[in-house]
Amino acid sequence: MSEPPARATLAQLALAFNRIAISSFGGGLSAWSRQVVVEERRWMDDAEFLSAMTVCRILPGANQVNLAVFVGSKLGGIRGAVAALTGLVALPVTLVIVLAWLYFTYHHVPEMHAALRGMTAAAVGLTFSMVYKTGRACLVSPMPWLLVAASFVMAGLLRLPLLATVGVLAPIG
Repeated sequence: MSEPPARATLAQLALAFNRIAISSFGGGLSAWSRQVVVEERRWMDDAEFLSAMTVCRILPGANQVNLAVFVGSKLGGIRGAVAALTGLVALPVTLVIVLAWLYFTYHHVPEMHAALRGMTAAAVGLTFSMVYKTGRACLVSPMPWLLVAASFVMAGLLRLPLLATVGVLAPIG
């Protein structure tokens, strides 16, 4: 017998996605999304999260916006999608406007450049963390490993477009 789908209040969705959004600057949102959605809230398991992220990356638009809508609608219908999306974008949009003003006011200060380099390193680390944690749970046979390696070569090294990479690898997967 399958487990009934998880439910969440609109406030829980908004706060969870707000936390995801403000916990990462310049990247690493997928890692935070996995942390909150899979590990903390247990709204999805690793396999479902990975499937959702795959769909969200293929669809037009920002991956995390798509994920917020996906998770929100799964847990709370249209109102859940709106709550998750609002939680994801409201505070970050405000912060970006303030940060843009600060950057354009103080862009000549060397410490500004050092801070941005540090944030880049943290974002890369968060991305590798998510890949490791999700891969550990989902890459359980040789075929997924081959598909990961092939997608890395095609998209990462050869710089082929995402649509071409997915078009070749999806039928194999």
